[in-house]
Amino acid sequence: MTDIYASEKKAPTKLQQAITPLIDALAGVVKTDPKHLKLLVACLLCRGHLLLEDAPGVGKTTLARALSQALALRMKRLQCTPDLMPSDVTGISIYNAPEHKFQFMPGPVFTNILLADEINRATPRTQSALLEAMAEGTVTCDRKTYPLPNPFIVIATQNPVEFSGTFPLPEAQLDRFFMRLSLGYPDAEQELAMMMAQMSGHPLDELKPVLSESLLLALMAQIEKVVISEPTARYISELVRATREHAAVRLGASPRGSLALMRAARAIAALDGKKAVTVDIVKSLLEPVLSHRLVFRDSSLMQPEKRKAFWNALIAQVPVPDYPTDDLV
Repeated sequence: MTDIYASEKKAPTKLQQAITPLIDALAGVVKTDPKHLKLLVACLLCRGHLLLEDAPGVGKTTLARALSQALALRMKRLQCTPDLMPSDVTGISIYNAPEHKFQFMPGPVFTNILLADEINRATPRTQSALLEAMAEGTVTCDRKTYPLPNPFIVIATQNPVEFSGTFPLPEAQLDRFFMRLSLGYPDAEQELAMMMAQMSGHPLDELKPVLSESLLLALMAQIEKVVISEPTARYISELVRATREHAAVRLGASPRGSLALMRAARAIAALDGKKAVTVDIVKSLLEPVLSHRLVFRDSSLMQPEKRKAFWNALIAQVPVPDYPTDDLV
């Protein structure tokens, strides 16, 4: 069993007990840092869209497929290429001769989980086909608006922008992703475990659903019950506003970033068995929730290692709320 609650002395909550099988199922397929799996689940519980960015071959697509397979939800995969058209994503109206009218044929976006593999290999025109779907959960075609299933989550993978054949995602597209994660290369033990697990097949072939749709929706509703005090919400707002005023940032995080940081903090608090959000939780989520929403003046800050100093400096300049957060837990 993957112990992501090792720091907790209290007995696991009902939400933790329900989520642990999902964490274990994912850990059995993808050998990565458990904190990545925890953030992935937090993104899922917030109905957020996830961007997995890393070099080829580290398990981005496998992780997305494992999550889809471990949930009793419909999943469709979209392999993004330069010749992919917007209608290949959203659908198209086709003339029905016997009925003498046009009939809308839904595209792969009409599903619970859409896996957009190598999204930055599609052209900007095709990338924009997902904007309405990701922001509003609807698709408009021929002046008609069609609702998407509930829940609807996009899991997109992309190679770093310096790789050949890629089109950088525009700021508006990036802002619609709830989180961005980079798995990185596995360590020696993880890579060996991965090799041993695939001696006679792939663990993904034996992965069974561990959460029903009704249970998942119930867990999503529980996240909204996690307490976040007004001082903590103000602290989140001040951190986000500080990104807009920082000298190293050309474009700061939007109000959508504030809402995402608040929702993610509530999800992590619930996964940690806490009843309220603490400042430490908020600080730990700045990189995965906000980094892809910023446009830096210094190109060196595009590297995760370089951004650590940036986030530390930002945290240092924003006063922490003057109240004992431990009393809220």
